[in-house]
Amino acid sequence: MTTLAQTTPITSSDRLSMTLFFALAFHAIVILGVSFDLSDDMNNPPLTTMEITLVQNHSEEAPEDADYLAQANQMGGGNIEEKVHDQSPFSNPEPTPNDGFAPAGAEFISPPAPQPKPAQQEILSVLEAEQKTLSEPLTEPLPELPETVTAAQLLERSRQKIANMSAKINRLKKTYHVTPKRTYVRGANAREYRFASYLDAWRAKVERIGNLNYPEAALREKLDGRLLLDVAINPDGSLKDVRVLQSSGHKILDEAARRIVRLAAPFPPLTEDIKQDTDVLHIPRVWYFKSGVGLQTQSQ
Repeated sequence: MTTLAQTTPITSSDRLSMTLFFALAFHAIVILGVSFDLSDDMNNPPLTTMEITLVQNHSEEAPEDADYLAQANQMGGGNIEEKVHDQSPFSNPEPTPNDGFAPAGAEFISPPAPQPKPAQQEILSVLEAEQKTLSEPLTEPLPELPETVTAAQLLERSRQKIANMSAKINRLKKTYHVTPKRTYVRGANAREYRFASYLDAWRAKVERIGNLNYPEAALREKLDGRLLLDVAINPDGSLKDVRVLQSSGHKILDEAARRIVRLAAPFPPLTEDIKQDTDVLHIPRVWYFKSGVGLQTQSQ
């Protein structure tokens, strides 16, 4: 009785394992079997050279003493005595100087060409120049840089402004107290009782004194005229000033009006109700000189 041995099937894993084993063994042999050694080129014998040429045609008979190796037999010929290589009519007459890769172009290996220097510009000095050109003055102002101000500086500036304003107000107050308050009695103001009563008494006195002291030269020359006169009276009634605001055209009449006012002074003192708001009372009036009538005054 014969028994068949059972065989185990070979799987893909077994094949992969076997392949890896042989690959590792082969690489180990190659790596371990290859070694490197430094050799001295001076001790090595010189290499022998062999010249090979390409021939254009061939012959049936081989030459006994060949000069070169070629792809076919050729009996030499020509008209020169020197031993030279056969060349194609289109070949380069000069041998290639270097073997291997083609040499780099001249533009890559040569140093960069020097750049041409810019032509120097000749500049004439002020003394050598024939014509002198004056530079134009700067017309546009330079921009002003903003000033950086700190909080302390702002506070100090504010205090200075306040102090200046206070001093100015004090000066105005002093000026107001020192400057006399002037009241001009004209038509509208004269209607008030406190001014009307004083103005009527003043007019009566001035006209009475004026007619008593009428200028003789005006009577003699029969001069008539009108003028505007301003009379300033102090609170005690004394005369402060007298001015001719508009002349009559006759110097005799203008001087006569001033003299009559001075003769009529002093005038009655200002009443208490007038002095409340008046330091100087001004009475501007029109004076009429008539040779046949006398002196008359009228409110402006």
